[in-house]
Amino acid sequence: MSTEQGPLTSLSKRERQVMDVLFRLGQATVGEVQSALAASLNYNAVRGMLRVLTEKGLIGYRQDGVRYVYHALVPKDEAAESALAGLVQTFFEGSVEQAVATLLSKGERNLTSEELDRLAALIDQARKERGR
Repeated sequence: MSTEQGPLTSLSKRERQVMDVLFRLGQATVGEVQSALAASLNYNAVRGMLRVLTEKGLIGYRQDGVRYVYHALVPKDEAAESALAGLVQTFFEGSVEQAVATLLSKGERNLTSEELDRLAALIDQARKERGR
């Protein structure tokens, strides 16, 4: 995982929520984004966030009559990796080990045996790839 800082790592909480809506819906108008957000934000606030995300190059839009229909320009997995890299850098001094240890020891739920087996397999795979 890269620790490179980019526009995805510097999103505000609300901007991340808007991106999540666009990832879930695929595309949406300002009104649809506003309806999908749990918080009560007015139309102009949502429109402003969409404008900022457009300026950051993270979302695009097309005109449909008088409406603008917005969509993400970055794949969800890329956005998730970038956000996670920012989180690891900010809260765990760049240590993936510390982040994983925290998730394993202080998670909100216990991992099942199957989940632990899948994590162990991912670690084994990473070791094999590094050993090449």
